Amino acid sequence: MAKRIEEKTSRMAEYTCSSRASSYCEKSSYYHSEDYIAAQMVPWGVRLLIKNGFIRKSLLSVMAPKGAYEYVIARTKYIDAVFNQAVSDGVEQVLIFGAGFDSRSIRLLTQNSPIRVFEVDAPVTQQAKKDRLAEIGVGLPENTVYVAVDFNKEDPEQRLLENGFQYGKRCLFILEGLLMYLDEDAVDETMKLIKRISGPDSRIVFDYIYSSVLRHEEKYYGDEELHKNVEVVGEPWGFGVEEDSIKTYLDEHGFRIIEELNSDTLDRRYFTDSTGNLVGRINGSHSIVLAESIQ
Repeated sequence: MAKRIEEKTSRMAEYTCSSRASSYCEKSSYYHSEDYIAAQMVPWGVRLLIKNGFIRKSLLSVMAPKGAYEYVIARTKYIDAVFNQAVSDGVEQVLIFGAGFDSRSIRLLTQNSPIRVFEVDAPVTQQAKKDRLAEIGVGLPENTVYVAVDFNKEDPEQRLLENGFQYGKRCLFILEGLLMYLDEDAVDETMKLIKRISGPDSRIVFDYIYSSVLRHEEKYYGDEELHKNVEVVGEPWGFGVEEDSIKTYLDEHGFRIIEELNSDTLDRRYFTDSTGNLVGRINGSHSIVLAESIQ
């Protein structure tokens, strides 16, 4: 897993945190999500602004590419549900690659939970998260292990083992908003690592972009805007999968798809009212996949 942000806090991690914080302030059930930690972690000035519905909407209309805010909301809700289901099913370890400002081990697990959560990220972003949690008076959960990895110099597998990760246990692997920022070799290495260290009935949830987005074909709602935004913040995309090819890709790496949700599926699940009308529209460049390791 090379070419991650090493010298500064990831701006996309900051954007995701701000989007979750904004979503927590929403009154609409379609837009509201439960990340109350994100709402505290954003700077106080941002916190003040997003509490005002008119200002929040105005800021998002200017700063967020079409459908990107809705996508983050749907992705957060979906992965929260996957996390909760994994807990109910008896998962033993959760491994979050590129964790950013993820708060699931705080929000979704009890303090005495036997499940161990390993958050893997670049040192600068991970330290920024720890500092913010300390600033808002939220202690680091005892069930979470923070594994800082310099991806240009260190082997993430070795760092995991040094921090107590155990091979062969039932695991949930979360790669949220990550794969598109890696190159193909790094994604392959990551998939091989997950396959190697996962136990029976382990699952992986991740999102990816379509290769056509990288080629600027502008086939999907909001993909041109989103691509430009990614380039402006200096964290360009490097990996995509051709549409309808993710099953083949995962088969080759020893995984079986349980569920895939493209933007149409996400729209129907999260932003369609009881009469069938869309109340929001999700950016079309991404798809979310839940898969299981084939033993």
